[in-house]
Amino acid sequence: MPIYQIGPTTWSTRNPNERAPARSDLPRPYVISDEIPPTEQVDGRFYTSKAAFRATGRALGLTEVGNEKPRPKRRFTDQRAVKAQRQQAIKTAFEKMRSR
Repeated sequence: MPIYQIGPTTWSTRNPNERAPARSDLPRPYVISDEIPPTEQVDGRFYTSKAAFRATGRALGLTEVGNEKPRPKRRFTDQRAVKAQRQQAIKTAFEKMRSR
């Protein structure tokens, strides 16, 4: 493996004259387009913009699958009763340890 001098005191195994390979053949690989094929929303109109399609759906009260926010789960146990049981168990354990 050849070693190249790239500075007065800096060396590398990478040829400084070689260009780094491009990440993609596309001109802008990380840009997501807003264009979609003409798609009908429930209002009967056809949309070619994702933003307009989603805005219409939200205005009509529709939920887009994958973007919905789940409701928080509710606990059905009585938290005071659970806390009281835990405190009683700890108190009993301390009393057993002291009595030894």
